Amino acid sequence: MRSRDDAQNCESARGPGGPAKPGEQPPEQNLMLRSNVSPMANRTERVILVFGGAGGIGAVVGTHLASGGSRVVIADLNEAQAHAQASAINAEGGQAVGVACDVTNPELCDRAAQNALDSFGRLDAVVNCAGISQPQDTISLAPADWARMVDVQLNGSFYVAQACARRMWDKGGAIVFITSINAEAAFPRRAAYCSAKAGVAMLTKVLAIEWAERRIRVNAVGPAHVATPMTQQNIAAGNISEAQINARIPMGRLVQPGEVAGAVSFLLSEQAGFITGQSLYVDGGWLAYGYF
Repeated sequence: MRSRDDAQNCESARGPGGPAKPGEQPPEQNLMLRSNVSPMANRTERVILVFGGAGGIGAVVGTHLASGGSRVVIADLNEAQAHAQASAINAEGGQAVGVACDVTNPELCDRAAQNALDSFGRLDAVVNCAGISQPQDTISLAPADWARMVDVQLNGSFYVAQACARRMWDKGGAIVFITSINAEAAFPRRAAYCSAKAGVAMLTKVLAIEWAERRIRVNAVGPAHVATPMTQQNIAAGNISEAQINARIPMGRLVQPGEVAGAVSFLLSEQAGFITGQSLYVDGGWLAYGYF
């Protein structure tokens, strides 16, 4: 791709409104060279804060981003595991720090965001992987359990986004929420979970349009069942059947954590510089499959 200077020189040479050369876009259509999309830092300079980054999807996301040269802050409810995950990244030649954070606490989310600035001098992107799964019969679902699910999944996403956006307000950045196919597909015994994930999908759209003028992009990645310890616990508890899941997914298997990390990495990249307000489903065709 040509540099901005090259594009300007070419435009000057043919004059305003002059004809485009063969195979070249007219200047008014050359949006990639003339856009004001936030210029994400070079991958070796980016600082990315990963909430829920000590285990499961979050751990793989953090490791994946660090392997690409980004500096990573691992924020997690389990402080010891957050530090351990950061140490593992550093041992592989990456740059990471760990910090304690409960996403249901706005003050702790604010501290985690500030930790990124204190540790690396900037904050370019945020990924919220924090979440819980507690399938229960809706008729006996306790108000406290409903509130806890909504607090972690939906309120936590809002607190994370607000704290981090305040530190990206002047230069732009990118936010990715981990949602689920349950933002669109209803499962029994998951009233709170499905409702909260659907809320995060809508929050994604609202923040995207509201913060676009600040060059802060907001997107979501919604996987089907991912091969993580949380999923294995649900399988062991009889809440889900791996055989039934594999039969229902057209591609015939669970999602791998690395596939989710790849989608997150794309949405944080310059290649996704004009993508905002979208939910990217990594589901092997689950949502597209309309048969029985």
